[in-house]
Amino acid sequence: MIKINGRTLPEDHLYREMQYHPAESKDEALFQAARTLVIGEVLKDRAEALGLELDDWDDPAGEADFIEQLFDAEVTYPRATTDECRQYFEANRDRFVTSPLLDVSHILLAADPEDAEERMQTLEQAEVLLERLKGEPGRFAELAKRHSACTSQNEGGSLGQLERGQTVPEFERPVFAASVGLLPNPVESRYGYHLVQVHHRVEGQALTFDMVEQDIRDYLNEKVRRKAIAQYLTQLLADANIEGLDMDVSASPLMQ
Repeated sequence: MIKINGRTLPEDHLYREMQYHPAESKDEALFQAARTLVIGEVLKDRAEALGLELDDWDDPAGEADFIEQLFDAEVTYPRATTDECRQYFEANRDRFVTSPLLDVSHILLAADPEDAEERMQTLEQAEVLLERLKGEPGRFAELAKRHSACTSQNEGGSLGQLERGQTVPEFERPVFAASVGLLPNPVESRYGYHLVQVHHRVEGQALTFDMVEQDIRDYLNEKVRRKAIAQYLTQLLADANIEGLDMDVSASPLMQ
């Protein structure tokens, strides 16, 4: 039984909340749901003490608006200055570069991500085909039409021009790190194994401070805001009378 400031948390509320907290076990999902509801009740009590409107508390969208209203009223934090933004920019210049632009073709040999034996066999097939391409690189388009499980096979394996963020991360990492030419090893992804040829590469361009100042300011402000909210929640929970549950504010969904 969980109590917040003398009120018992209804079990039906707890089990209804569980659907929003997928976890490896029922107990973990139950704990996450209970933690979220307890924080919500503590925030509700504080809002009532401040005289804020709670009519839409049971509406998820209204709840989000209400929480922001409460945080805006009670949480204060310093805003990033221009000098702080510039300091962050100078210390992280490598982050402020446009994505390289690559002209890429691939051959996908598909394999079920859950079938280890199939993936091993597919990797062996990919390595055989790759050795063939190393000796006959001009046949890439022909072999893509014959072997690729991707719809790009109709275009000789061409994926066209790619920027970062357009493909899955496990494919993107080795491909965007590669030089022009045939990649020396198959690239593994959730879909199987890819043989990849980079036809052309245009390097990214450095961005100026003026171009990214607002993004940096927003990032730094949000970072400080989250810390301030965590401290605020910690104090509210410390002041509340909570029975039947150990709380960890840093793991709260409100802090994600």
